[in-house]
Amino acid sequence: MNSAEGLRGVPDWRVLIIGGASGMGKTGVGRALARRYDVPVVEVDDIVEALLAVTRPEHLPEVHFWRTHPEAAHQAAEAVVERQIAIAEALAPAIEAVVANHVGTGTPVILEGDYVLPGPATAHGPVRAVFLHETDEAQVAANYLRREPEAGPQRPRARVSVQYGRWLATQARAAGVPVVAPRPWTDLTDRVAEAVEARDAAASGHAP
Repeated sequence: MNSAEGLRGVPDWRVLIIGGASGMGKTGVGRALARRYDVPVVEVDDIVEALLAVTRPEHLPEVHFWRTHPEAAHQAAEAVVERQIAIAEALAPAIEAVVANHVGTGTPVILEGDYVLPGPATAHGPVRAVFLHETDEAQVAANYLRREPEAGPQRPRARVSVQYGRWLATQARAAGVPVVAPRPWTDLTDRVAEAVEARDAAASGHAP
């Protein structure tokens, strides 16, 4: 068990964003940090499903895109990545509303997902973020195979994930948000927690 999983503390943030592309290990880290801080996890996929249930394609065409254009998933990786970016940007207002609600009510939560952007995060405010990024397509493909063995090898999906993850990592760094490599897995949770806490210490002027 990682030491971060065995410790609990009251966070001084209200929303902790765990971002990154698919297959990077966000779900496991989110659950481990939820145990550490004793807070719930909200998955961005749930926000997407809620929006799909109460809107029509003409209202939010980007959010509905994969359902209305399933064949587009087989396009070149660059085209799929452009679509992923468009969907993330279309979802931003809904995600920011969830963030604002938790900040306003003072209710801590971890928000995890592929489509969350670093925009709401600040270095010492109530919203913090860490993004995960794996640069090796073969490793991401292996992650998918381990998680979804029934689907077989998914190399094209892994290529999309790495390229989209690279874009997210660039956005995160530009916003001053830490980007953490998933490997080694054994201490990933600790490293993500340390990245958040190091920013807290730097903002307060104290050593971590």
